[in-house]
Amino acid sequence: MDQNAFMASLSADAPPEADSALQALWLDRNGDWEAAHDRVQGNAPADCWVHAYLHRKEGDQSNAGYWYRRADQPAASASLDEEWSAIVAALTA
Repeated sequence: MDQNAFMASLSADAPPEADSALQALWLDRNGDWEAAHDRVQGNAPADCWVHAYLHRKEGDQSNAGYWYRRADQPAASASLDEEWSAIVAALTA
C-alpha cells in the first residue's frame, strides 16, 4: 500500500488490508489506542517500531525505549504527529 492510499483510507470505517503495523497506525489515528497496541504484539521490526511509538504516546518512555531498541530505531524526539507521519512514510515507501 502506498502512502496516498493509506492516508485516503483513514476516513474508512475499518483499517485497510495492510500489514499489522499500518493497521495499528490506522487504529491509533482513528482513536483506538488499545486496538492499535493489540495489533502490534509481534516481533517484526515494523511492529516493534509502532509499538514504541504507541508507548511513547501513552507516556511510558522506558517501555517505548525498549521497543525502539527492538525495532533498531532511534528513540524519537519529534512530535507525536511528526513521528506518526515518518513511520507511515517509511512503511509505505
